[in-house]
Amino acid sequence: MKAGNKASSLSSLAVASVGAATLAVSLWMYHHNSNKNHKSDLASGDSEVDGGDAQKSKKDDMLHREIDIDGSMADGLGRILAKGTITIAYCSTTGTCEGFAKKLHKEILDRSARNYKLVQLIQVSEVDWWDELLNNEGDADDIGGSGGPPVLLFILPTWTDGTLPPNSQNLLQSLSEISTDWRVAPEPLRSSSPELQLKVGAFGMGSSAYDAHTVGKPAKEVFSCLVGKLGARPLVSKNVGGKREGKAKSKSLMVGDSEVGDSEVVFEKWMNGIVNSVIPVGQNNVIDGKKKPNGNSKKQQHVEEKKKGEEDCACKSSGDTSKNEAGCCSNQNSEDKNEAGCCSNEKSDENDSMTDSLSEEEDYDDDDDDDSEGDVLDVEDMGNVIKSQSSSKKSREPKEMVTPKQAKALKKEGYRLIGTHSAVKLCRWTKHQLRGRGGCYKHTHYGITSYQCMEATPSLACANKCVFCWRHHKNPVGREWRWKTDDPKMIVEEAVNMHVDMIKETRGIPGIQMDRWAEAHKVRHCALSLVGEPIMYPRINELLHELHDRKISTFLVTNGQHPQAINDLVPITQLYVSVDASTPESLEAVDRPLFKDAWDRLKTSLSCLKNKGQRTVARLTVVKGWNSDEIGGYARLIALGHCSLVEVKGVTFCGKSDASNLNMSNSPWHHEVLQFTKLLLKELNAIREGGDDLMPEYDLACEHKHSCSVLLARVDQFAVPDENDPTKRKWRTWIDYDKFQELAAKHAADPTFTFGVEDYVADTPSWAVAGADEEGFDPTDNRHRKKKKHPKYTKFDDDGIPTHDTFNEPLEEEEMLKLRNLMIEKKKIVGEATTVTELQGGERVIDDASLMFRGLTVSR
Repeated sequence: MKAGNKASSLSSLAVASVGAATLAVSLWMYHHNSNKNHKSDLASGDSEVDGGDAQKSKKDDMLHREIDIDGSMADGLGRILAKGTITIAYCSTTGTCEGFAKKLHKEILDRSARNYKLVQLIQVSEVDWWDELLNNEGDADDIGGSGGPPVLLFILPTWTDGTLPPNSQNLLQSLSEISTDWRVAPEPLRSSSPELQLKVGAFGMGSSAYDAHTVGKPAKEVFSCLVGKLGARPLVSKNVGGKREGKAKSKSLMVGDSEVGDSEVVFEKWMNGIVNSVIPVGQNNVIDGKKKPNGNSKKQQHVEEKKKGEEDCACKSSGDTSKNEAGCCSNQNSEDKNEAGCCSNEKSDENDSMTDSLSEEEDYDDDDDDDSEGDVLDVEDMGNVIKSQSSSKKSREPKEMVTPKQAKALKKEGYRLIGTHSAVKLCRWTKHQLRGRGGCYKHTHYGITSYQCMEATPSLACANKCVFCWRHHKNPVGREWRWKTDDPKMIVEEAVNMHVDMIKETRGIPGIQMDRWAEAHKVRHCALSLVGEPIMYPRINELLHELHDRKISTFLVTNGQHPQAINDLVPITQLYVSVDASTPESLEAVDRPLFKDAWDRLKTSLSCLKNKGQRTVARLTVVKGWNSDEIGGYARLIALGHCSLVEVKGVTFCGKSDASNLNMSNSPWHHEVLQFTKLLLKELNAIREGGDDLMPEYDLACEHKHSCSVLLARVDQFAVPDENDPTKRKWRTWIDYDKFQELAAKHAADPTFTFGVEDYVADTPSWAVAGADEEGFDPTDNRHRKKKKHPKYTKFDDDGIPTHDTFNEPLEEEEMLKLRNLMIEKKKIVGEATTVTELQGGERVIDDASLMFRGLTVSR
């Protein structure tokens, strides 16, 4: 962790000859020197120690420095193997493991262990693990010093396929290399000196909703390697947190499975065991020469009183007994000794000591607050644990989907929760159109009235955790429905009432057009796309009938992971399937699905669309640097379903989040989305021309620049000859909503009655057609821009050189030449083509010189 030069010898190398030793030391020096500029990150910021002066300063006060509660230190980090040092190493994707790490850090500082002068919080990705675990020939003050034996604690999430997040995989890789390198002595971390013996503990987070066999796998592997191969010892002794405290026994390694919702409960047990091992009960803690209570005096007093009455062991049998390791008697004939050495009259149930659960907060989690038991594991259990996980005892009564913690987070973001698993929220486009500032892309493409559209969902849970999800994963996840099921009539009624209440609250917003505000009290459309997977709701068809009975059109979006539900769906106004990737690998990276067969499920779902008689849409969300390549793959997927429409939309950047690696550069400009769509159209035509006679013909139909959205439509379903010019096409992508309701009612009364796409189409206005000067903006509204957000340039040539100024007036040739020269200079730096730079942590930054003038703004 220190950036300064360290001693280059590696005392733990074991070699067979002088020549081998020379090779080993040389290789280590090469590895070490390549990392000598390594920086370490604390919870509160980066800190670097470089050069002799900084290193000397660190030596002088290492044992006496003050550590802030947030983990920051003025002089950088100490060595992990130094006496008197506790190191908490974590990695995190959504912030849960980071929160746990900070909580443990604070707890240890509050208890103030007198034998530990340094308690440091670090990120796994910022450590050179070879250097820290093998190079123990640092300065005497670092490695010698005074205090308790070094302690290393890990708090780790479970990423895809039971791995660590991409930016933290250096930990497992380094441990694997150290444990198998022939130059490294067996068990290099084992010490004959108790005060130098490294003690370790680990807490793992995961979700069996993805795979019960991978829950907490990274934490298990790290702990197993350190203890089983490298010679570290478990921190928690066998009698910490035992039966005498009335709690399940704590261990050095524990796993919280958020599918059961026990993560916080299990973490508390693990943390208590860790803290009590570092600071034994009854130890006088000292800060600046003064004693400090450890904050657990009542519990300690109770335990001490209980000890006095149990000196001969509470489990003493009247039969022959002998002392066990803990000093307690045990029945020699009993096979039921517990791990503390006491006998038990009842056989333990392994299923009671291990669980699988799910949590929204980390990785693939749900954050349930259920009090189920958590994985309680130690090194002796490792073999069985890695092979399988036993499921916790499930309550016969289905639980509610949304936990109090999730409900609080969702409400903070403006959701109105309905029952136990549904929600409604006012869309920003509803408010925009109420003020005459334009409607959403559905208004442009399909003719909905945005201010009469309700955005809702009957299921907050989802089977994916997409990197671009605009809800930042505040909702639960799951592969199948396992919660209480609310009545669909109640959901619809409450959703409409709550939506109308929110409409009423907009009356005081400046610019509200009162005629539209009055009309908005009647809901005419419902976008079942708010959050989660609506088709997962078991009574989705009943809910759709309830909406149709109220003459509300239905736009349902599914992620394509439940093909049978798609097949069983009743006729709706428009059915979307999200197509977020063109290859199995990119689907895994972008959607982060729970299902192992997610790719096959997506293809099956798209194939189901062929048999739907109503409008179907393949919805593509373009994320630059993530899924914008392999356009031919998208065409092949769309061909599976012969979708009525293909909707291509640029991802909307919703701000930084621990749950996503996206940044603003991943959001494409409208012209990029348009170019992507044209290339996709070319690929679709190639499939048709290649011999697939059944493949329908597609063409550009509509665009909505404000949403970066472009629409492809089937010519056979939506295009007719223009009566004014038969050589041109007239598009009919809008919907006759009254006609649809009439047809849907007939089908509901007589399921044998069928109808098709062409039966409820309506003419698309000229301003909504692709290539129109309005670019999809309804001319009956007025485009509103903030004073300082007017674009500096309004039109560009094919190279990205501005051609028109902020007032849409042509630029002078001299000005355009000047701008072109600036771009040429930029291209010399970043290159001609678009570059994608992947940063540590998985973030991908896009640099394209042709976009350098696009985002410039002026005040007007």
